[in-house]
Amino acid sequence: MTLAIAPIAKKIPHQLNQHNHQRIDNYYWMRDDSRQNKEILAHLDAENAYCDAILAPNTALQDTLFNELKARICKDDNTVPVKDGDFWYHSEISGDEEHSSYYRALDNQGKGKQLLLDVNVLAAKHEHFELGDMSISPNDEVLSYSTDLDGRRIYTIFFKALYPVDSPQPEELEKDPSTTLLSDVLINTEGQVVWSSDNKTLFYIKKDPQTLLGTQVYRHTMGTSQADDELVYEEDDHSYYMSLSKSRDESLIFINLESTETTDTWFLDAAKPFDEFDQLVDCIDEHEYSVDKLGDTFYIVTNFEATNFKVMTATSDTIFDSAQWQPLIPHRDDVLIEDLELFNEYFIVAERELGQIRFVIHTESGDSYPITFNDPCYYACLGDNPEPDSSCARIYYSSLTTPGSLFEIDLESTDSTLLKEQKVLGDFNRDDYDSQRIFVTSRDNQQIPVSLVYKKSLFKQDGSNPLLQYGYGAYGITIDPNFSSHTLSLLDRGFVYAISHVRGSEMLGRQWYEQGKKSFKQNSFNDFIDVSKYLIANKYTHPNKLFASGGSAGGLLMGAIINQAPELYRGVGAHVPFVDVLTTMLDETIPLTTNEYDEWGNPNEVDAYNTIQGYSPIDNVAVQAYPNLLVTTGLHDSQVQYFEPMKWVAKLREFKSNDNILVFKTDMDSGHAGASGRFKSLEEKALEMAFFISLA
Repeated sequence: MTLAIAPIAKKIPHQLNQHNHQRIDNYYWMRDDSRQNKEILAHLDAENAYCDAILAPNTALQDTLFNELKARICKDDNTVPVKDGDFWYHSEISGDEEHSSYYRALDNQGKGKQLLLDVNVLAAKHEHFELGDMSISPNDEVLSYSTDLDGRRIYTIFFKALYPVDSPQPEELEKDPSTTLLSDVLINTEGQVVWSSDNKTLFYIKKDPQTLLGTQVYRHTMGTSQADDELVYEEDDHSYYMSLSKSRDESLIFINLESTETTDTWFLDAAKPFDEFDQLVDCIDEHEYSVDKLGDTFYIVTNFEATNFKVMTATSDTIFDSAQWQPLIPHRDDVLIEDLELFNEYFIVAERELGQIRFVIHTESGDSYPITFNDPCYYACLGDNPEPDSSCARIYYSSLTTPGSLFEIDLESTDSTLLKEQKVLGDFNRDDYDSQRIFVTSRDNQQIPVSLVYKKSLFKQDGSNPLLQYGYGAYGITIDPNFSSHTLSLLDRGFVYAISHVRGSEMLGRQWYEQGKKSFKQNSFNDFIDVSKYLIANKYTHPNKLFASGGSAGGLLMGAIINQAPELYRGVGAHVPFVDVLTTMLDETIPLTTNEYDEWGNPNEVDAYNTIQGYSPIDNVAVQAYPNLLVTTGLHDSQVQYFEPMKWVAKLREFKSNDNILVFKTDMDSGHAGASGRFKSLEEKALEMAFFISLA
């Protein structure tokens, strides 16, 4: 038997100089934007082969886990129909299909059911396939949809003529959607289309193929070539992300520009698509807001003199002057306003207090009443509510022990009706599991929320349970405690699963985010480590049984904690990890870099440079013992380029002083989101679970 030998990358010193500080990057050569360099591809193949060889003893366990995960999924499933205009829309998936099919009908019982799109047919000939956005023209006669074939999130938009629901359709449409494809094709886009009211004019965002930023809005007239499309807006400040939307009453089309700290909004009358876009309100640094309109009233969720946001209103005459906006819901120091949904006679505000979500229904008369939940830790959000004249609203709810559930809430009585609960096949019984919400005191005396779940019969709190600790902690994104049927495979083997809601999220309000970015980024890492120490000290687990996992910015978290406290962890999973922070943030040619300055800081400024250099995982790899480590990426990742984890793994191999496992797996067909399809993606889950279980 021949022992597998880890690939050792060659070293070609590359000097990097900034602010009179010199760094030597021996693995800079691994970057190839074309993804065609044979030497680099060969090294990735060698890493994949080494990973397969090292983890070969886990193959049977991995197969068992994959089959467990797959067996819990209801193969034949459908969404609850939702009314939008004259039709009811839903999707279906069945058997071993990887993707859904989308339908519309005349009522919620399926009268006149019509196939809009069978994604399985579209994806059949592609190793990787992602459906982007779908939209239907105001007259319901044309469907637009976008596709991405390599995971880089550069979408091609297609258009399909729709037959009237009450007329017979040719049988071949069921097998070949291209039968009714129109000649219009839009390439290099963000994937999104917003229609004007005339049913023939639409707007889309074009992407820069190098930076992958959407900076240009184009107007397209159906039946014409993309080459004839007119540029109607271009944003020169590349710190903004750009998107399009329509107001709730569909009277306005918005261009939404959002950086990490600043918002700018432009609008156009949807009935006058050839007018110019106008700026809604003066753009002011660090003013973040979102705007919607229903009837004669604008509703603005703004952070102006309101850290946790407040709700203001305006009219068509006063919307352009924020000084004339009128208060509707005041700012509160301890309540974060997260979302707003408008109805003709009601509006709903999604709020978060002490980390817990609630919804408050407001009536025209000024009354309000909350909708709250009883689980110690849970996730809830507003569902799909396209009809503003409805007297009911859909809300999605899930907890660590409760499968995802869709409720319909009567906005007058607040009575709720369960429309659907996620089916978990097999012997799942929610009463077998328990969840907790605890607070851990950090080294600087902050209270860090932690969500825990475990199987009652296997939990002992004597240090004998293996525990998987998950974290993210960036961009203000809150990882709420949500049900996952996949996690059951760990819980049923005695694992405790914990989510550390570290600073950098908005779990405890906007200030929780502000204290976890730029010059305060180290707080995210300290919080995660402090939670780990608490879980060990209070015998939820033991250092020989503590595992950690995170992806993207959570992969950065993983890279930092294993540099700063490697002794705490038995094994770590780092997925599409953002680990070469300093080099990436100094290179404006890398996609998304300029958008991130307000998150990480701009290292062209010396203070930000020193901060990032102090924690950037690849820059702080040291000669020390590291935990067992599984690193994964996608060759076509557009958000964290494949060469970041590739370089990091090469440097770890050079420096690590112990014989713990270090394996690196690259999906040669996928991007940032990993494998496409509902079953193929389970292979990645099973790989990591088997890695942890085998070490426990």
